[in-house]
Amino acid sequence: MALRGERFVAAAVRAVRPRWHDARTREQAARYWSATGSDVSWQSNSHWRDGIGDQAFEEIGRDHWLIYQRFARALRIQAPGRVIEWGAGGGANAAAFAPRAQGFIAADISLDNLAECARQVKSACSTPLETRRIDLSNPTAAADGLQDACDTFLCLYVIELTVGVEAVRSILGIAQRVLRPGGMAFVQMKYHTGESYTRGWRGLAYTRNLASTTTFTIEEFWRLADECGLSPQLIYLVPHNRLDSRYAYYALIKPEADAEPW
Repeated sequence: MALRGERFVAAAVRAVRPRWHDARTREQAARYWSATGSDVSWQSNSHWRDGIGDQAFEEIGRDHWLIYQRFARALRIQAPGRVIEWGAGGGANAAAFAPRAQGFIAADISLDNLAECARQVKSACSTPLETRRIDLSNPTAAADGLQDACDTFLCLYVIELTVGVEAVRSILGIAQRVLRPGGMAFVQMKYHTGESYTRGWRGLAYTRNLASTTTFTIEEFWRLADECGLSPQLIYLVPHNRLDSRYAYYALIKPEADAEPW
């Protein structure tokens, strides 16, 4: 009987531990990304021009624009239209997409990131720009008033920084909410393989492994997007680049009400 009781307690501890780890990691992540942008490593992780250098900054925006164009041509999308970027950081993507957009909305946890992103966009073009701060206690509030209002939803180098599937589900739900029918969510995640070291690292010090906090298999993310009301159409894999490895890019379409299934 004593042994059975010990086994029960051990099983209960194993069941609770992931939730406890996630809660602790969420607190660490919120503190980290809400900090000021004066720290050089923080600026680097947020992809500020001063943090990663001119060449890497330009390369991020250029490479993502080229992948987007491949998706857009295949899906017969003419232009990005009105764009919202969820997790805009220091503006590397915004500076590349905003000059081609009708309007650009930058959303981020950090006010410093929003200010820097706005500075980069304004130095690159005169496209109308709006900034929105994401409150992690109620992230959907940053999308208020944008129901069916955007043509393109960007979320790049963000999902691996989040804590758990529910946080990612929330982001995909916001994308589904703000996109017009037929609009594209251009989303990137970090994929894991059969090797254990490629899986997420929640429960450890967040800043030590922040770019690998939450990972998925290719199929897992495809199915999650579909569950969130976005129809996966295309995938582009980048096994390695100057920043890291195992990047998967998805073209996710918000279905039209009368659209034929692919």
